[in-house]
Amino acid sequence: MRTRSFWNELSLVALLGISCWGCKVSSVTSDGAVSSTGGSVGSGGASGSGGSTGAGGARTCTGVPTTTSGPTGGPCDIYADDGGPCIAAHSTARALYAAYNGPLYQVKKTDGTTMDIGVLAPGGFANSADQDSFCGVSACTISIIYDQSGGGNNLTKSPAGGAKTTPDNEANAKSAPATFSGHAVYGVHIVPGIGYRNDAACGTATGDNPETEYMVVAGTPFNNGCCFDYGNMETTSRDDGEGTMEAVYFGNCTIWGKGADNGPWVMGDLENGLWAGNGSPYNNNLPLTYAYVTGMVKGDSAGKNHWTIKSGNAQSGTLTTPFDGARPSTLYVPMRKEGAIGLGTGGDNTSSATGNWFEGVMTTTYSTDAADDKVQANIVAAYGG
Repeated sequence: MRTRSFWNELSLVALLGISCWGCKVSSVTSDGAVSSTGGSVGSGGASGSGGSTGAGGARTCTGVPTTTSGPTGGPCDIYADDGGPCIAAHSTARALYAAYNGPLYQVKKTDGTTMDIGVLAPGGFANSADQDSFCGVSACTISIIYDQSGGGNNLTKSPAGGAKTTPDNEANAKSAPATFSGHAVYGVHIVPGIGYRNDAACGTATGDNPETEYMVVAGTPFNNGCCFDYGNMETTSRDDGEGTMEAVYFGNCTIWGKGADNGPWVMGDLENGLWAGNGSPYNNNLPLTYAYVTGMVKGDSAGKNHWTIKSGNAQSGTLTTPFDGARPSTLYVPMRKEGAIGLGTGGDNTSSATGNWFEGVMTTTYSTDAADDKVQANIVAAYGG
């Protein structure tokens, strides 16, 4: 039974600069890891007295944030009301829960000093003035993207592995400025060599189990390199074969599959295949020329052989569904998702992508269309205001 109130939890989160809602905190390490008698959370994941590390680096989840039901909440409140709470919620632009008042991300100077960047108010936009004040004219990178969900699934630079034998680099914290609803914020500017990952993610979908994931990105820049992704990846940071990942992609890479014309498109990265549908070219998946894009990939319940791509203008209108159907081939049936979380690279750590990323969430259910519509409305209200 929890004996601390929600607001006491919230104050503790804000004070310590962590995103582990409901944890029994005993220490905070310099890399942002949080130790707890109920398990451990941090950039790489560790096991505590209540958690364990398995072959895939799995660990016990502790704590979930209080949510606000209905369309007045943030995206993760909406999905929780739909029966599928977020198990990962990342953004450098804003809070993804109506009540979230913790840190969004951490910036780091070349001398190693760091500062957590929070929100202007609960449920609000990033306090970018804190970044500007801390970084000044000095070089600054984004060293941690905090998980707002309560699962501790923070993202730090990708470790060496797979296609890249050295760790990835951190993004320049100043390279993706934007203004939404009158608020200046910074995105994550991905260029070749930059990527973030958590190979010991907690509570993510594995195997053929369902999930919903979306990201909000800038319509430019993009490129045809692999792979400007956000979502479910291999815990090994290596190519473990078709179906071992399921992530949202944006760009115009045509190595495996493509949509209509020359792109860019929202596609699903299912490993050894960027898919615009279940064939290539899949001409129902049209190029997206919006200033900011919502991209969504959903995998249905085990055994259904069904997945969905949705996309839209992050600043106006509703989502479209360029694909809704069966997996591309029997190589993806059943899926063998491993449950790591990555941003800016392929599942095997291929790091040649370009893009500006602002937010993304993951759940472990196949969300309803009604919930997706509410989430898109929430995104439009924030990014198009």
